[in-house]
Amino acid sequence: MALTKKQKEVFDYIQAYHDHHGHAPTQNEIKDHFGLKSLGSVQKYLQYLNKEGLLESHWNQRRGVEVKAPQIHNAENDSELIPLLGLVAAGNPIEAIENPTNTIAVPRHFLKGGFRYFALTVKGESMIEAGILEGDVIVCRSTKEARNGQIVVAVIDGEATVKTLSLQNKKRLELLPSNKNFSPIIVDENVADFKIVGTLVGLLRSYA
Repeated sequence: MALTKKQKEVFDYIQAYHDHHGHAPTQNEIKDHFGLKSLGSVQKYLQYLNKEGLLESHWNQRRGVEVKAPQIHNAENDSELIPLLGLVAAGNPIEAIENPTNTIAVPRHFLKGGFRYFALTVKGESMIEAGILEGDVIVCRSTKEARNGQIVVAVIDGEATVKTLSLQNKKRLELLPSNKNFSPIIVDENVADFKIVGTLVGLLRSYA
C-alpha cells in the first residue's frame, strides 16, 4: 500500500468524522472540507482507498462509505512516511523537482535504521527490462556512493535519472539503461556536475 500525503489526509478525515459522528461524511462534505472542485475528485480518492482495502464504498447510498478499522491500524503500523521529491527520468535526464511538503507511505521493511530515504516518481521507459515502469514510485536510500552494478539515482547538471551504475575507471563511468532502445550515459571529465544521490531499495506500483 502506498498513500500520498493528500490521500492519507482524506482517509484520516473520514476516519475521524466516522469516530465522532458514528457514520462517514458525504462526498459533498469531503469536497467542501478539502476545497475540491468536483465530486469526481472525491470519488478518485474514495476509489483508491477502497482499492487499498481501507474503505468500502456503496455508491447508491448517501453516506455510502464504511471504514474498515482492523486493516487501518495494521496498515499504519507497517508503513512509514518518507519524502516524495518529484520526478526522475528512466530515459533522458529530466529536472528533479524537490518538494519536501509531499510524502508517501512505504512498507516499513523497505527501511533500515540509520539511513535517510526518499521516493521519486519514474518517467520514461529506459529501465523497463529491470522491471521499472513509467509511473512507478521508487524508494531510495540517500547516499553519495554506490557499488558497481547497483541501480542508482544520479543528478547530472541539475537533472536526475535512474540507471544502473557501471564503473569503468576513476575518470569515467557509465549509467546503463535496461532497454535496448536507449544508449548509456557517459560520465567523464567533460561532465561538469555529476553526483549520486541514492540507491534503489524498493518499488511501489499502482494498477489503477
